Amino acid sequence: MTMSVPERSSGSGGKEEESEDESEILEESPCGRWQKRKEQVSQGNVPGIESASLAMDTEEGVEVVWNEVQFSDKKVFKALEDKIKEMFENLMQVEHPNIVKFHKYWLDMRESGARVIFITEYMSSGSLKQFLKKTKKNHKTMNVKAWKRWCTQILSALSYLHSCDPPIIHGNLTCDTIFIQHNGLIKIGSEAVHGQVRHHRDEQRNLHFFAPEYGLAEDDYAIDIFSFGICALEMAVLEIQANGDAVVPKEAITHAGQSLEDPLMREFIQSCVRHDAKKRPTAHDLLFHRVLFEVHSLKLLAAHCLINNQYLLPENCVEEKTKSFDPNAVMAEIQHTDRPGVQLRYSHVSPLELDKFLEDVKNGIYPLMNFAPPRPHPMPRALSLSQEHMETVKTPTPEPQETETRKVVQMHCNLESNEEGTKTHLTLFLKMEDKLHRQLSCDILPADSSKDLANELVHFAFISEEDCDMLAGFLEEALSKYRSGGTGWTGITMMH
Repeated sequence: MTMSVPERSSGSGGKEEESEDESEILEESPCGRWQKRKEQVSQGNVPGIESASLAMDTEEGVEVVWNEVQFSDKKVFKALEDKIKEMFENLMQVEHPNIVKFHKYWLDMRESGARVIFITEYMSSGSLKQFLKKTKKNHKTMNVKAWKRWCTQILSALSYLHSCDPPIIHGNLTCDTIFIQHNGLIKIGSEAVHGQVRHHRDEQRNLHFFAPEYGLAEDDYAIDIFSFGICALEMAVLEIQANGDAVVPKEAITHAGQSLEDPLMREFIQSCVRHDAKKRPTAHDLLFHRVLFEVHSLKLLAAHCLINNQYLLPENCVEEKTKSFDPNAVMAEIQHTDRPGVQLRYSHVSPLELDKFLEDVKNGIYPLMNFAPPRPHPMPRALSLSQEHMETVKTPTPEPQETETRKVVQMHCNLESNEEGTKTHLTLFLKMEDKLHRQLSCDILPADSSKDLANELVHFAFISEEDCDMLAGFLEEALSKYRSGGTGWTGITMMH
């Protein structure tokens, strides 16, 4: 079973009564947050999913997809129940800007059988395959900058999946399972149960995406790298010509690769589709290939640092700062002993281009791939969305696999009341000793204690045990001052 991104199977230009009929609510999740509608969406080549319907996330006010997998034999379901739960709990922890978001799941036992229902992000902009077809139909070529950005985003997602413990192998990466957002963000569907999707290979038109060793032995990251290489090739040439054959032959792939004019691009793709799996590079290695270095590492790091620390900066600070610079002033200089140096002036940098770049970084189009954590930590109940609390009883939280060893060097918190004054919203910023930051938020009630909150942060590996008492004291002081003042409160403390 694979999680992919659906497309609507029914048009939106129908009669008004049909539209009202499609928006009828058929079913609600146990917590009431997700509402299933009549309108069906097409899951493409995703086996095992009997139905996929459009649904509404009543908390966020956005459309999502309600997926169902049916089990007519309860005995079969019972035998797989523990594995299913483990699989979906792992999927709940997958958090990456270039991977389709998995929101929630639950099990539904009935007289006639059982269902697994899970909610996924809905993406309406279509697949990469559709985009390439439209581009070719309009007699256009692929923009090289877009190719680099898309390759980087796909590889960032694969590097994330492959670095999980245990590693997650996608196993079904094709141009049909890669999707494009309206802002240029690329997302891939995340693999749910690798090993149960062998019959994807029955889809003849996609056979060339699968590595030659696929299914013959225990699969590892190399099969995803092969598939990525074919995707990168199709992005570059728009379509690999099969000359009417049902299956794209090896000769067509070789010819398409040789047709690339850029030698770096050609070498990059050829390294991915090598027959010997052991000689294929890792996703992390490919991210640092010369052909993908569109943005200097220092510029990328600075942009991410600025985005992550915006809460400490005044609004429009970048715009105001760029206005105050002398356009002829030198901001950087490279000196050479054997030839003239190079000077970079402020006039060389357009403020509009800088704003656009920062917006793209914020949207995930330029991931900071070499600083990404190996695996996300599960969110504790006290730091998750309040409406999700009703479901945590039915969906046990997995035990953490790691403990935090880094010390907190700075803490900053915000406390604000909601309009009704019934809840207090806590936003906690932690600066770790390796200069990385964490931002956590939750709604707290009068009965919640600072010690319990600090213990949960230790339990779920957000802070080290040595920092527990100090953080509890900091939160206790913040809550005390906030409650005595009755208004919003902000505080910062330095730790040694």
